[in-house]
Amino acid sequence: MIDDSEAERHRAKMAKRKAVQDAEVAQKTIEKGLLIVNTGPGKGKTTAAFGLALRMLGYGRRVGVVQFIKGKWHTGEKDAFKAFGDQLIWYSMGEGFTWETQDLKRDVAAAEAAWMKVEELIADPSISLLVLDELNIALRYDYLDVDRVVAALKERREDLHVVVTGRNAKPTLTEAADLVTEMGATKHHFSAGVKAQQGIEF
Repeated sequence: MIDDSEAERHRAKMAKRKAVQDAEVAQKTIEKGLLIVNTGPGKGKTTAAFGLALRMLGYGRRVGVVQFIKGKWHTGEKDAFKAFGDQLIWYSMGEGFTWETQDLKRDVAAAEAAWMKVEELIADPSISLLVLDELNIALRYDYLDVDRVVAALKERREDLHVVVTGRNAKPTLTEAADLVTEMGATKHHFSAGVKAQQGIEF
């Protein structure tokens, strides 16, 4: 049981905490499009990006998705997003991971075609959020010039949010970003022999 004195101490403590939190929130006055990077060895980078996409769609805003590298797998989220019609634009431009294609010229050409699509979407004023899935992988393998990519992302219009996913984000990109999340790999079921499963990995 919680006695009255303990409840009162808790109420007073939370009132002080609320005052501090409210004061901190009141100081934040800038509103701008964010460059967000989800990286690291852990699972969930793309999943988190699609969570943002769903949130944006829920407010009636338009979202663009360009998938680098990926493209061969059928995914549940792509099917689910079809319910939003042309509120979401989706391009799977990848040819598969480099160890699968084993064709550097093809990989570079696919990344270049995907980047051209990104440039189109950056120029589209109706897009509020752009998800660049696995762009970090394309940059890691130098399929695209990182300075060119970062310059374009910096020069985008002020209200466009961009989220970039993939392991091993280049320092040049993370330095330019407003928000960088490093997802750690504390434990992964693959290590125990569990295969990729529908609804979890795709």
